[in-house]
Order: sequence, then structure tokens, then C-alpha cells
Amino acid sequence: MMIRSLPDSGRTWRRVVDASPGAALPHAPEWLPIIQGAYGHDPFYLSAEDGQGRSAVLPAFVVRRPFLGAVVTSMPFLDGGGPCGPASLGRILIEHLIAEARGIGAKSIEFRSTERLDLGVPPFEHKVNMTLAIPGDPDCLWRGLDKDVRYQIRKAERAGLTVDAGGAELLSPFYDVFTVRMRELGSPVHARRFLASVLEHFGTRARVLLVRQGLRVIGGLIAIAFKDRLTVPWASCLKECFSLCPNMLLYWAALRQASVGGFRRFEFGRSTRNSGTHRFKQQWGAEEEPLFCYSVPAAPSPVRVQPDRRASISFLSRTWQHLPLSLTRQVGPRLRGYLIQ
Repeated sequence: MMIRSLPDSGRTWRRVVDASPGAALPHAPEWLPIIQGAYGHDPFYLSAEDGQGRSAVLPAFVVRRPFLGAVVTSMPFLDGGGPCGPASLGRILIEHLIAEARGIGAKSIEFRSTERLDLGVPPFEHKVNMTLAIPGDPDCLWRGLDKDVRYQIRKAERAGLTVDAGGAELLSPFYDVFTVRMRELGSPVHARRFLASVLEHFGTRARVLLVRQGLRVIGGLIAIAFKDRLTVPWASCLKECFSLCPNMLLYWAALRQASVGGFRRFEFGRSTRNSGTHRFKQQWGAEEEPLFCYSVPAAPSPVRVQPDRRASISFLSRTWQHLPLSLTRQVGPRLRGYLIQ
């Protein structure tokens, strides 16, 4: 058995990910330079190979949070992670990662996985990934949509909204909308350099879609292709324009591109069950795919009741909503790098 810590993505990593049917977007080697370069987090990218020539990989990052201590997570900011490859090798990599995390004094090790992992702690299962099967014919895709969904798409078209697609040249107008909407939601926004790095490293596999009212950009999304799936990790529309259904036209354009491009599934991203975003994705016919989230303490600790932090989080979110946009745009990216969800 051989275990390696990879200093970069490497051809070995890409070969394992390309060959594994269980590989998902968070396993793509592009995330190593993206996350390390944008936020400065140190990677723990592990690979293992046994005597039979079988290989597995496990991506993770060390996030050193001021005042809260370090956490090792697989993977930060994304809707998945964990080991990729044969289960027996995956277990060895997990044990090795936990040992490495304890060696650097991390407080906990976190995993997000589409499969259950044997970690000795129960997973959180309240969030799910929402995905939709995509037919190869856009007309078939259209006919399969709920009539209320088709009505809202036509409403946006009657209002004169249009959608255009491109690459990094469209990032600035998207980011302008993204920063506004994130403040409205009470959440720090990702650094622009993080999204720019996504577009740079994924190249033509990452696209920006914008929805416009005339010349004014009122919404947008970023879509990333991985194998036979097209995923939308980030999307936003201006709240003041919701009555025009820009998000419906925007997602329809992305779904149509997925169909034309030959993708088999469209990933809307994760949502909390029964939340507003969960219902939005359900109306398209999206189905739940399980997402198991684990938090493993780095050291044994006495069992105690954890405080309910929801009230504190709600207070901080409401406070963020009332800060000047210019301030949230400046400070938000500095905070977002430590918010690994």
C-alpha cells in the first residue's frame, strides 16, 4: 500500500477521477489551485494505490479560522467531497486524513459525501442535492416541464427578458448582481478572484449566463460541466425584478444548453429540505440525491449539549442585511473564505 500527498493536481489524480463512476465535481483537480489561490487554504490531497494497481483519492483543505481553530474539510464551499475510488482504499485515506488533521492540531474533520461513510459519528442529512435527468431533445425537455413552469418562462419572455452566455468577460456584471443578492440574504459574498479562478481553471467547461431587461443585467448564474453533468453552484437575480420571473428564464436557458450539450443530468445544487430553494428546484421536476455531512472531533471530548446557535446566526444575518453594500462587498470576501459551507 502506498499513500501520497500530492503537491498539485497531477496526472494520477485526473486519471483516478476520470475512471471512477463515483467521482463528482468536488473531486475535480481544478479545485486545488482555485481554493488555494483565492483563499490561501492549504490542501490535503491524498492518493492511495494498492498492490493490485487500484487507486483512490481524497481531496481536503485545512481552513485555519481566527479564534475558532483549524478545521480540515472535504470539501469547502462545494456540495460534496470525501474519497473517490474503491471503498477499501477510501477508508484507508479517511483514516490517514484524520491522523494528519490531529497531527496539525485541527479541532475537527468534516466530510460531505453522496455515500454513507463509516466514521463512528452520525451524519447530518437535512440537506440534499437536487438533480434533474436531461433528455437529448430540448423540445422533449420543454414538454416535460410543469405547465406552471412553462407559464413563468413565457411570462419572462413576454416581459422582454433575454439571456446571453459567455465566459470570464461576463463575470463583472454577474458579480454586481451576486453581491447585492448575497447582502439581501444576509450572507458574505465569495471573493471575485475565487469566481474568476473557477472560470480560468475550468476554461470552456465553465460558463456565465446573464438575464437582461434591455441592457440592464438583473440576474445570472455560473454553470460548470463535469463528465455527464452540468452543475450550477452559484446563481442570483435581483429581488426587485422577481415579478418578471428572470430566474425561470435563466434556468430554462441553462437546462436547454445542458440538453443541447448532451449532458445526462442537471445539478441545481444543495438545498435544505422544505426550504424555498428546495421548492424552487422541485417545481422543475428535480429529484433528491442524498448528501451526508459528517463532523468528526479531532480529539475525544466529554459529551455535552451543544448550544443552539440559530438565534445568533439569525441576528448576524439580519445585521449583515443592513450594512452598506460597499462595506459588504469589501469585507464579505474576507469572511467568506472561513465559511466552509
